[in-house]
Amino acid sequence: MDEIIVKTTELTKKYNNKAVVDDLSLEIKRGEIFGLLGPNGAGKSTTMNMICSLVKPTAGKIELFGTGSKSRRREVIRRIGYIPQELAIHGNLKAWENAELFISLYGLKGEKLRAAVNDSLDYVGLGEKRSEYAKNFSGGMKRRLNIACAIGHSPELLIFDEPTVGIDPQSRNFILEKIKESNSKGATVIYTSHYMEEIEAICTRIAIMDNGRIIACGTSAELKKMVSGSEDITLEEVFLTLTGKKLRDIAD
Repeated sequence: MDEIIVKTTELTKKYNNKAVVDDLSLEIKRGEIFGLLGPNGAGKSTTMNMICSLVKPTAGKIELFGTGSKSRRREVIRRIGYIPQELAIHGNLKAWENAELFISLYGLKGEKLRAAVNDSLDYVGLGEKRSEYAKNFSGGMKRRLNIACAIGHSPELLIFDEPTVGIDPQSRNFILEKIKESNSKGATVIYTSHYMEEIEAICTRIAIMDNGRIIACGTSAELKKMVSGSEDITLEEVFLTLTGKKLRDIAD
């Protein structure tokens, strides 16, 4: 039986009595690259923030690695690497200093910390830039440093929240390849995006989210058959059929 890494049950978050995430229930299995597809404002980032305990749900339940116990929350969070939509790096620190700062928060010290910093920077192609200040990096390099800061403690679950927004195609392709590589080495991945082609290229299963709700979930082929009875349509046509919206027109 496949192990469930993330399970949400009737998860809801309201601001000013308006539901940003509305009665959301989903299950993510170990070894998946699970894609959460939807326009900006659909509730994707709020959902990820609740999973990472950065935002408290209004209602509902979250289970991670088989437990929903609040007493074990710190232990569970150590098994997660979160790459947020907004860059979480310090421009006035060097690349290695950024990586060391964030990786040390997970309890690594001494030689283990130094090795993790070096390995994470090498992994994202910044080993030779380790002594340069982050403020001098390009947008794509900053995104890669953001990833290095989140993966140095070898998390079992990686959460990427819109990691390719505003970067060049070369950096985007590099990040997507690294996500697939991390998955091949055993990490379970949640990937949120409003870029249809990215979701379809790397995700083993996809949930379509709109107005705070999951409106469909399955493989790309399953979603297409659900809508048209065949696979001879695009994922964008699936989204349009299910939501009445063109994703590219409302993504930005």
